[in-house]
Amino acid sequence: MTRLEKIERDIAALSENELARFREWFKAYEAERFDKAIERDARSGALDALSDAALAEFAAGRVRPI
Repeated sequence: MTRLEKIERDIAALSENELARFREWFKAYEAERFDKAIERDARSGALDALSDAALAEFAAGRVRPI
């Protein structure tokens, strides 16, 4: 059995209450990982081209309110 298969089996065995708690934990875990990835990409300059393109569109008036 692979590690992932064991995790899947263990999750399937959770009670409704445990599953709800796990779901909340996992959402927070994913959000933290996403935030760290964005911070890392921002520091490295990986987002600079996207930022520049968005600012150019704004400056050219090619935006609409959301």
